[in-house]
Amino acid sequence: MIRSLWWAAKTGGESPFDTAHLKVYYPAEPDGDRLTGVFRPAGGPYPVVLFLSGINVGQDAYRWLATEIATAGFVCVTFDRVGELFGGEYGLTPGVDLDAARPGSYGSRPTCPAIPAVLSALAEIDLLKGAVDLERVALGGHSAGGSLVLQSARYFPEVKAVFAYGAHTMVATMLGWPAGTVVPAQVDCPVLLSVGTRDGVIMGSSDRYGQEEHPADPVTRTFDEALPDRDGSNLLAVIEGANHFGIADPVDPTAARAFLDLPASTEPQPALTQLITTFLRTHLCGDGHARSELDGLPGLRRR
Repeated sequence: MIRSLWWAAKTGGESPFDTAHLKVYYPAEPDGDRLTGVFRPAGGPYPVVLFLSGINVGQDAYRWLATEIATAGFVCVTFDRVGELFGGEYGLTPGVDLDAARPGSYGSRPTCPAIPAVLSALAEIDLLKGAVDLERVALGGHSAGGSLVLQSARYFPEVKAVFAYGAHTMVATMLGWPAGTVVPAQVDCPVLLSVGTRDGVIMGSSDRYGQEEHPADPVTRTFDEALPDRDGSNLLAVIEGANHFGIADPVDPTAARAFLDLPASTEPQPALTQLITTFLRTHLCGDGHARSELDGLPGLRRR
């Protein structure tokens, strides 16, 4: 049985834009308190997976994935945080330190200051005492959230794996980067990148990166140029017919940029479930069966 609980973490910034509201999914005992609805964790300690949402995408859009990850034997955390985006606009965001993403500063610190705050908050939850292993952590993300984990992971030695869907490390010219620049990922562990062939949001954002003269897919360029060789443990999955919001369910048509997306011709969730949970079991749990399964999955590029 998978249950969830709510928590909060201070993530910095000026009030009221200084708080993340967490949803924590965990394997639970089959019987809970009839009056409170509280179910205690079943066993543990479980490795932790922290997932960062795309801009203006609510965390409930990833509930299906968080539930699948928890079912595979992890504690999975998502969060909503309203904060400043760009140019004085506000919205749902994992939070980005724009100065840390500029030339001259990039590579000196994480671009997402919320990561350590959210991980630290897990240790405060009495119900989960003994059920979370904060020395075995994976960071995941969608879209901008995936880019932030790629730019931040190595600053946290407890992070043993990173996965991202529809995300890359090509950087915006508005931050001062030359057109088409792909910056090195700040990752010292295995990485799983995945993207759909019908990703209209990445295609529709090409002017942000001055990409007109750099037509290659930014996700593939990130895999080829931003990641180091790791004897095949870095993986790229290109999912035929999937679009940018294939990882979100439901897609909210009133927010974010789903209007840029292309119609999907496939449902990527079953493939993503197998790919992500097998990757996590391999690198967070040292599961030999999972490693064999991962090695046998077809269609993956490896570095």
